[in-house]
Amino acid sequence: MDVLERILEKKIIAIIRGLKLEETLKTADAAAAGGLSLVEVPFDQRQPLAYTTDKIKAVADRYPDGRVLVGAGTVLTIQQVQAAKAAGAGYIITPTSREDVIKETKALGMVAMPGAMTPSEIEQCYRWGADIVKVFPSDNLGAGYIKALQGPLSYIPMAAVGGVDLDNILDFFDAGVCAVGIGGNIVNRKMIETGDYKGIENLAAAYTAKIR
Repeated sequence: MDVLERILEKKIIAIIRGLKLEETLKTADAAAAGGLSLVEVPFDQRQPLAYTTDKIKAVADRYPDGRVLVGAGTVLTIQQVQAAKAAGAGYIITPTSREDVIKETKALGMVAMPGAMTPSEIEQCYRWGADIVKVFPSDNLGAGYIKALQGPLSYIPMAAVGGVDLDNILDFFDAGVCAVGIGGNIVNRKMIETGDYKGIENLAAAYTAKIR
């Protein structure tokens, strides 16, 4: 099974943003224990590349069997695409619509999931080679917006990212998305601060059960 097939099958990407390396690993472990096998480690634009790529590599090295697939998020430059690939990322997720980033992602053999909001941006990203287009921010637009997009753009695979929770996740899938990205509603900061990784595992398990 390739990376895109895995995303389409597993459907939920846990976004592990702004944690220390050891916290990132423990969170990835907890997510995996709860049934999630896709994690995103976003770039921090204020930090050197290695601040993020060290964490991507650590997760990739921890799961050489592919039980957890790691991708890079908040990717804004070709350099970040290349660094993420070298660190072991299998997919690239962006908050914006950038042709150069999408094309470099595909040239390096990775799955491209750029962010877009309007129908024009979504269609353009797909034309540039996106595998899945991230409709962002989904909580502001709502599942109804995505359902409306399905009329003219149903041939474009879409993901919902932003504000997806246990109460609305099925609404987004019913509206037509093929995947979702979830940050703080799974990667709970308070739990991490107190070392409650079992709590993270339980949250992951609840989302896994919800879409089963």
